[in-house]
Amino acid sequence: MNPYIEIIRPGNAIMAVIAVILMGIVGHNYSIPIILSLIATFLALGGGNTINDVFDYKIDCINKPNRPIPSGRISLKIAKTYAYTLFIVAIIIGGIITYLVSSIWPIIIVAGACLLEYFYARNLKSSVLIGNITVGFLTGLCFIFGGTVIGAETNTFKIIIISLILGFFAILMTTAREIVKDIEDIEGDKEEGAKTFPIVYGKNKAAYLSSGIIIIDTILCPLLYIEHIFNLYYIIIVFFGMILFFYSGYKILKNQETKTCSEVSKNLKIGMMIAFIAFAIGSF
Repeated sequence: MNPYIEIIRPGNAIMAVIAVILMGIVGHNYSIPIILSLIATFLALGGGNTINDVFDYKIDCINKPNRPIPSGRISLKIAKTYAYTLFIVAIIIGGIITYLVSSIWPIIIVAGACLLEYFYARNLKSSVLIGNITVGFLTGLCFIFGGTVIGAETNTFKIIIISLILGFFAILMTTAREIVKDIEDIEGDKEEGAKTFPIVYGKNKAAYLSSGIIIIDTILCPLLYIEHIFNLYYIIIVFFGMILFFYSGYKILKNQETKTCSEVSKNLKIGMMIAFIAFAIGSF
């Protein structure tokens, strides 16, 4: 894969774009502002992933030596410039959206997200839980961004409320997944002197915390049907995701080895994709 594509982690960036697409589907809105929102989201997250690799260079030399920077395919200087360029273009597009929908919120959200991604990579990632919650917040913000753009364009407050609810679910599940990833990366993080939850409190407590969040989020899933936010198709589809979530919570409690953490992280990602599909189909 081209290193400039690989470093932005297109899979993760597309996941964020899907969140915005889902809000377009839920709000039945496919206008130019929502299309521009997809581009801004992709670029902002790509910039965040790139700057994260810049600050994680030493850790990645241990945990992920094949990443573009530690492998020598992109220099630190070029990667940093690349990240800043992606951020700037994303903010410019956010400004265009603000003009089109006559609301200051789109550019505030995009610029705020870019700043938060930078400080996450530089300072917050190694903080106990703060880094995990920050990633979760940024994921949930994708739903809120889409809902805000549609709400501003159509003067519909309900879509903003729905985006806040979906954002909350995304924050919880992403935070849990980030804790699992910290358990997986514990050796490299120790070498770098990071203070993640598993390092400070141990793998076992980290597993209990992650599993607890997963279970709480999963139990709350049916409420979106009960409160008539989504239709019957939602609950049928999301049921399969719930099974995967429960299994992941059980798996991480049982075993915190690197291989297991990697499997759980992957399963949570798949479960989230199933939930996203449920959101989309359940909105018709």
